[in-house]
Amino acid sequence: MMALFLRELKLSASVGGGILTGVLFFLAIVAVMPFAIGPDLKLLARIGPAVLWTGALLASLLGLDRLFQQEREDGSLDILLMQDIPPALLVFIKALAHWIANGLPLVLAVPVFGLILNMSPIGIGASMLTLAVGTPAITFIGAVGAAVTVSLPRGGLLLSILILPLTVPILIFGVTAIYGAVEDPAPFLPPFLILCALTLFFSVLGSLAAGWVLKQSTD
Repeated sequence: MMALFLRELKLSASVGGGILTGVLFFLAIVAVMPFAIGPDLKLLARIGPAVLWTGALLASLLGLDRLFQQEREDGSLDILLMQDIPPALLVFIKALAHWIANGLPLVLAVPVFGLILNMSPIGIGASMLTLAVGTPAITFIGAVGAAVTVSLPRGGLLLSILILPLTVPILIFGVTAIYGAVEDPAPFLPPFLILCALTLFFSVLGSLAAGWVLKQSTD
């Protein structure tokens, strides 16, 4: 499992420029908002959490269609599924490596992007915390979509259509938790704990579902 984890990290860092692509796409979304809204810094700071979460959500979708595609094309996916390793554990390791290579850089870029949106230090810290907790859930949901579309030559668009509705609760609770941190009447802990629960839930259910789909596709 450790060898597979390190292999996935090396592939994510070397193939297709996935890390840089995600961060640049995230930056493009954040940088466009001040031009679209205008010079109202208070409005920009108020919608900043929603902009950060929307940008991170869309950037997290990049590269998910390649999560199993390369192994499917060269036949190594069939070899991996023939081992004694449970398919769900295989999916979990690949999704975790994908998040570290593609999702974690988005979290680390939030302080710079938060300054562009005129957010307070508390709002930036809350954004980093909620994105660090919530974006893995997007990856595990995307793993199910990637498993369903792995046999399609161009399944990236279909994958986005399949998983976007499932990510809406994560987006809602992530943004709500940030507003709870920067606004006194609103609570932070309840939506944050729900966000943690969603990530734990999808890490199990997404791994099991994606592993089952991959196993069925090879039988």
